[in-house]
Amino acid sequence: MSTPIEMVVRNHLDSSEISAVSSLIESASRVDGSWPLSEHAWLHLQHGGDLHGHHVLAIDSSGAVTGYAHVDITDIVQGASAELVVSPEHRHTGIGRALVEKAIGISPDGRLRLWSHGETSGARELAQAMEFNTQRSLWQMRRSLFAPLPSIDLPDNVRIRTFEVDRDTDAWLDVNRRAFVELPDQGSWTRQDLELRLQESWFNPQGFFVAERVSDSALVGFHWTKVHGGSAHPDGSHQHQPIGEIYVLAVDPEAHISGLGRALSLEGLTYLRKLGLTQAMLYVDADNTRAIALYEGLGFVHWDTDVLYRRG
Repeated sequence: MSTPIEMVVRNHLDSSEISAVSSLIESASRVDGSWPLSEHAWLHLQHGGDLHGHHVLAIDSSGAVTGYAHVDITDIVQGASAELVVSPEHRHTGIGRALVEKAIGISPDGRLRLWSHGETSGARELAQAMEFNTQRSLWQMRRSLFAPLPSIDLPDNVRIRTFEVDRDTDAWLDVNRRAFVELPDQGSWTRQDLELRLQESWFNPQGFFVAERVSDSALVGFHWTKVHGGSAHPDGSHQHQPIGEIYVLAVDPEAHISGLGRALSLEGLTYLRKLGLTQAMLYVDADNTRAIALYEGLGFVHWDTDVLYRRG
């Protein structure tokens, strides 16, 4: 490294540290064209972190934060996971490796999963040099909202309405858990996890749809949309033209309702188009061929890839 770098571990960040890390992330995103942290890590960072997260700060001799890693050690089955970012002006100086080494040291058993948001050569080279193997790939897909949308063919005995907090929270958490049993990052959401997102500046209740059976009013699926950029982020955290997202989409696997995922998808896409947006995006596991087939049938194409690396 060109200047001495101190690695500092925090359980909670104060306001000045939050500001410094946020500025670092925004600077890196402008250069890289992608956001370096997951939504989960970013949400908790804005509040200084949560009880289960650790923060690693790379601080130079002037006191400036030149690198940051968020380390989550809550998953005792899969092992600790980390996401990191290095200031564009301080890359190729060993800071990235030092952040990963510190994250490994924090891991209770020495195992570590490392997320790269955007399939970058720098992340791949660092992972290979430190003997990480690719564990999971997450596709970002996109489609134009100028292109025609098929008509919505709603299954029998189903209606779609917007989410109501007091009425739907418990049922929504139950369906979310059943639908994402193989994806604990999503399926393990608690009431607090949901409420935290409902309080975000981008949240719009008009874009959160639920499907229920007409016969018994049971919640059987949902489509939560999101808008990135523009007025949806008044804090300036996403400096780009607004784009719509299929944020979370699920059908209760116990409901056995054919065609509901497609109908919910189109309900949300129609809503996003009515907002005047020109593009829609989503994230899906690269090996989820069934979901990819659904989205390709709706006009989505592969745009970019996030990669999860693993060691130990």
